[in-house]
Amino acid sequence: MRSFAGQRELDRGELLAAPVHWPRPSVLEVGLSALKGIGPKTAEAAAAAGLRTVGDLLFHIPRRHRDLRIRQLGEVQPGETATVQVEVQGSQPRPFRRGRLRMVSVKVGDATGHVRATWFNQPWVAAKLIPGAALLITGKRSDKGFAVSEWEVSDGPRPDQSPEGLVPIHSTTENIRRQQIRDWVEQAIALAPNALECLPSELRARRRLVGIGDALSVVQFPKDADELEPAYERLGFEELFLHQALLATRKRTHRTARPAPRFGKPGDLVARWLDSLPFEPTGDQLKAFDAIESDLDCGEPMQRLLMGEVGSGKTVVAVYSMLRALEAGYQAVLMAPTETLAEQHAITLGKLLAEEATPFALLTGSTPAPRRRETLDRLAGNELGLLVGTHALIEPTVRFARLGLCVVDEQHRFGVSQRRALDEKGVEGMAPHVLHMTATPIPRTLSLTAYGDLDTTALHELPAGRQPVTTQLVEEHQRSEAFEFLRRRLREGRQAFVVCPLVTESEKQPGKAAEVEAERLRAGELREFRVGLLHGQMASAEKAEAMRAFAARETDVLVSTTVIEVGIDVANATVMVIEGAERFGVSQLHQLRGRVGRGEHPSQCLLFAEEAGEPARKRLAAVAGEGDGFKLAEIDLELRGEGEILGTRQSGLPRFAVAKLPEDGAVLMEARREVLELLRRHGSLSDPALGPLLDAAHRRFGTGAADPIPL
Repeated sequence: MRSFAGQRELDRGELLAAPVHWPRPSVLEVGLSALKGIGPKTAEAAAAAGLRTVGDLLFHIPRRHRDLRIRQLGEVQPGETATVQVEVQGSQPRPFRRGRLRMVSVKVGDATGHVRATWFNQPWVAAKLIPGAALLITGKRSDKGFAVSEWEVSDGPRPDQSPEGLVPIHSTTENIRRQQIRDWVEQAIALAPNALECLPSELRARRRLVGIGDALSVVQFPKDADELEPAYERLGFEELFLHQALLATRKRTHRTARPAPRFGKPGDLVARWLDSLPFEPTGDQLKAFDAIESDLDCGEPMQRLLMGEVGSGKTVVAVYSMLRALEAGYQAVLMAPTETLAEQHAITLGKLLAEEATPFALLTGSTPAPRRRETLDRLAGNELGLLVGTHALIEPTVRFARLGLCVVDEQHRFGVSQRRALDEKGVEGMAPHVLHMTATPIPRTLSLTAYGDLDTTALHELPAGRQPVTTQLVEEHQRSEAFEFLRRRLREGRQAFVVCPLVTESEKQPGKAAEVEAERLRAGELREFRVGLLHGQMASAEKAEAMRAFAARETDVLVSTTVIEVGIDVANATVMVIEGAERFGVSQLHQLRGRVGRGEHPSQCLLFAEEAGEPARKRLAAVAGEGDGFKLAEIDLELRGEGEILGTRQSGLPRFAVAKLPEDGAVLMEARREVLELLRRHGSLSDPALGPLLDAAHRRFGTGAADPIPL
């Protein structure tokens, strides 16, 4: 045997004398209470932050590093950015406003001078700025003071750390200080070599990835900045690789756990229906038909995500799939998240299936008891092949005779248990085919993390006759001009939506309320027109009547909340006014404007913003400047990151400690390619030759990761 990185042969004595280290992963499972300074209360606070074991602590990767070289305040000149150790010298401050900014300002100083330090849009820091408190602050000095960009309560200089080193900056909570986490990591870092290598050795060698123990040691306490890149590269790749491994395994497990019915080739029912359509399917719809055909006759359950641009015709693809189930002798069901959307689907199905007179029923929480009993009896007796509904479909009393296909619309609005309950209503011993649909275009990098266990199909093309929607961000001084434009369109015979963020006025949530705005418009700008009202707190009958009246042109303007976000289809509506637009996410704004432009007339979307900060302004400008939902989703991903792409972060999305999307999109694709290659070579990622790979994936992303991940 040769020496490491050398050519000299080692003799037997040298080999026997060489130190040997066998990793002991069990030591990383020890609770944090084994470390100095961590009592029961502190351990409880750490557990609330996700830090329960020594391993959790070592894998709590720093967000960034701060240069520990602390300068004297008197040395820092205006225009310079520096880190200083100071003491709060003034009285405890109170937050105050200056224009749109919320500020906290207090006098701080050291032995060489004092200055007024200011925090922007962080009013909560005021409670921490107690007179005499020692602070470590980083920021830029100016003639007016010191603008703080980063800070922490400090225990004073650290004699045990080199002044030339880099200090890790960990994410923390209100009950745990960064200094505490840093102290704990210092105690635990010697155990880093016990971290288990979960990546196959051949893969690590080929990609020249550093060892996991070395990577953890370096990112926690690097000697210099040059060490950080290969360490972060290793940890980021491992995160994405393990997540893709879990998704690939889940996909394979789901498809092999139970067989699915084979539907055979398309028959006369589907052919007649296609001939009866008053339009030609788009090229994307035809491609979707082909992809679904392959799924429906392979013997494994279809798990396909249909992503459709607003108005791209997803329902036509759904109907095609459901008719394939009917002609094969099975039942099909379409589940929507709200009664409004389910009712709209029923209306659309009535139009699309009118020629063939295919019977179907609607089942929601508002379905009258006699009709509900009749529907359930026909369903259980296999007299009813097609059903549309809401969560009411998954109740135990709903029994299918031969359920073969499920369509789940806006599926991210359903919980895992709800989708599983529908899946379990299939024929005994078999799994129904499932077509998931979403009107939210999803960037590829995000789809591979949120939906990596599904096959995906995208509809980009719009059906013939759809009109592009012009979008404009309207400033407050342009409001009267905008409403004059709206009145001109109404006088031409067109209709309009006015969307408000709230149902009723609220002191806790400032913003326009639909109920109040409807009354104001009736007495004000739109007094010569008929104004209707629609929101989610209305009774089902009231909502249905409001939609019917608008569709029948009995009302000119519909003032609403986001209940109209999906499913409303009124071709004569050409103007969408969105109040408080800064309160909505990009995808939601795109879906709302998709309610207009559905007919032959040019359409407009007017975005009114109240107090929009810079991030919100960028989002609104993106919506105004881009009409393609898929391109807009990519822009939104760049603006806000993978965790916030759909507004509020959903609990099912993976939380990566190192990897960042879309920046690491290329790494994600590489990780996916490596996982698929391992599957090809080994048949399963549980192959003993791959060691602890799959076990590590489950530990890293939790036991719940084996469930479908909602958006």
